[in-house]
Amino acid sequence: MSTSSVSKGCFVFKPSTKKKKHLGLEDHFTGGCEGAQNSGKRYKLCQDLWDQIKTDTEVSNILLDFTRKCSSTRQHGDWASQMRASEIPTAALVLGVNVPDHDMTFQSLSELLQQLVTPHVASLQAKECGGMKGLRRVLERLMGTTVTVDDDEEEEPEQTSTETHKSMHCSLGILCDWYKSKTRKSSTGTPGKKRSSPVKDELQQPPVVVIFKDLEAFNHRVLQDFILICSRYIERLPLMFIFGIATSPSTIQNMLPHSVSSLLCIELFQSLSCTQHLATVIDKLVLTSHFPFKLNGKVMQVLISIFLYHDFSVRNFIKGVQLALLEHFHSQPLSVLCCKKKEALANVMELSQRDLERIRQLPSFRRYTEKQDAQEKVNLMTDDTHLKVEFLFYDLRKYHKNYYPVLRCLHTLTSSLPRYPLGKQIRELHLICLEKTVWETEEYQSAMKLLRMLAKDELIASIQRCCGTLKPVKSKKMMNALIQMEEILTKIKQLDENAPPVDNSITSPVKSLSQKKTDLFQLQKTLLEMNETRRTKKLSPFETVRNEALELIDGLVKSHLSPPEAQTLYEVCYYTSSATVRRHLNATPRTSIQAALSNPYHYLQTEDGSVSNAAPDICIAYKLHLECGRLINLYDWLEAYATVASAAEGNDPDSDTFGKVDEVKHARFIQAVSELEFLGFIKSTKQKTDHVARLTWGGC
Repeated sequence: MSTSSVSKGCFVFKPSTKKKKHLGLEDHFTGGCEGAQNSGKRYKLCQDLWDQIKTDTEVSNILLDFTRKCSSTRQHGDWASQMRASEIPTAALVLGVNVPDHDMTFQSLSELLQQLVTPHVASLQAKECGGMKGLRRVLERLMGTTVTVDDDEEEEPEQTSTETHKSMHCSLGILCDWYKSKTRKSSTGTPGKKRSSPVKDELQQPPVVVIFKDLEAFNHRVLQDFILICSRYIERLPLMFIFGIATSPSTIQNMLPHSVSSLLCIELFQSLSCTQHLATVIDKLVLTSHFPFKLNGKVMQVLISIFLYHDFSVRNFIKGVQLALLEHFHSQPLSVLCCKKKEALANVMELSQRDLERIRQLPSFRRYTEKQDAQEKVNLMTDDTHLKVEFLFYDLRKYHKNYYPVLRCLHTLTSSLPRYPLGKQIRELHLICLEKTVWETEEYQSAMKLLRMLAKDELIASIQRCCGTLKPVKSKKMMNALIQMEEILTKIKQLDENAPPVDNSITSPVKSLSQKKTDLFQLQKTLLEMNETRRTKKLSPFETVRNEALELIDGLVKSHLSPPEAQTLYEVCYYTSSATVRRHLNATPRTSIQAALSNPYHYLQTEDGSVSNAAPDICIAYKLHLECGRLINLYDWLEAYATVASAAEGNDPDSDTFGKVDEVKHARFIQAVSELEFLGFIKSTKQKTDHVARLTWGGC
């Protein structure tokens, strides 16, 4: 039966045999992006930065040292170590309950173990091991073989546990023989060839590591039996367990009796919390001048908000940075200059006429040219060679080189103040500096007033922390600032000890405020008293040096912490489309569904690009239900649907069958209503049997 219904045709008619070409990442850069003439270089730069993100955010784990130590002790240990050789080395890794990145953590750990310690690593999840036969997957993943287990046998009764144990013993015996043959081959090697891997030289008998990703979800009895069986083979097989724990280390005691837990040599490891892990990632990717790609304040705010209020996932934060990186290099032709200094210098000389015109059209470049004299302005706007020679991108590079040390210096001074006027975390201060002129904010003025109340010991400690922040920086301006801070530090330490004592209640109320609860009213009152006292009292030598130190900090802030939008050609490195990031990472499925039902032609296109003239049945039913109230009469809804469907099929309005409900239309209507109910737009109601209740209101 032929029909024009899209919903029925997409299930009945066979698709075309022509295969669409799937475009890869490189194809998108070379074909569909703007500025295709330098797309190859942009793709290479994007790929390098993508790999750098992956490398910088890998989980470095002390479990690697634990694994090496246990294996080395087993081979070259003393008498006490040999006495403990009957125990299985076990690492209990506590990850926390609010960490949705467990899979990424264990995947990274497994890869690092295979690369640096041992090739014999098997990861298990509780859903894969409902019974003892499910644990045969250890054998599969270690030996690279396939062990077929019937589904009916997986859920075996307890009466067959003896047979299952015998089967498991047989499997571990096979694994021991396989491991022995593998280690014999690796230790013998090929004559005339040197060993290439230092791991093989150090570990002639690499351990066999079994990772239990979600220990709490494992069946207690199955886990106990598996440990008991493995303990009998510990002399032939260097087994090692890693337990992934989400709640508490006491879980091991609750799951395993003493007779089983005594077979394990357990060492506890605590993972970083989500916020600590995020701070580490931000420090490596955002708060550094070595990573040329940058995010503006709004994009950073979106990513941090999704982390704090949605999922606590560092993995999704990294995905957001990678998404912004890909979008920036795909949509910004001048991103070819977002690279290291030598590469950028070479790419500048190869810029085309069109790229130079793009530079001249940038708002930041226009602001710069307006500040130049008439002749320089003409040269920059008309002479391509002069523009390349006087390329201003390196001013932005110098800005980043000085921005981050001063940011860290300001954070070390203000993070210990009461009520954290500029934020407790450095990312909070970074967001303020990205979006505002920080020295003009009330928070900064309040912080500087509190810093003018520091005592001598507090001021010395703060300046020493700033000096430690500036020492690794090789910038000339930062080196000069470091010399000035060290001179001020020397002055403070050399103050006359015979000078009259300073009243701590006046000079250092910060110390007394931090030792007790302080409300905003008392803090304002203390600051006003300090202002009045400072006006009437002559400054002591210490107060003079303290003001000199704060003036130096204030000068550094005003010189180097201006917003990036004020820098020339900041568009080359900074990604600014926060709406794109929010749309991809924080999706709204209801809005997408409503958009598809209201405007299906945007999604349903034929292969030649033409749009179908008939809407799907569910779209017709959806639009009709928007015209109804809280309760919808099913019969009226069906008649309206039949009329619209007949018109969509092109039937003659004057014919007797136009708008009539036949079996086909009735069945299609029932299917459309069922789909709307499944999507949550309607539900059945007991108020009227032939009615349904509407659940959503408002369109897209």
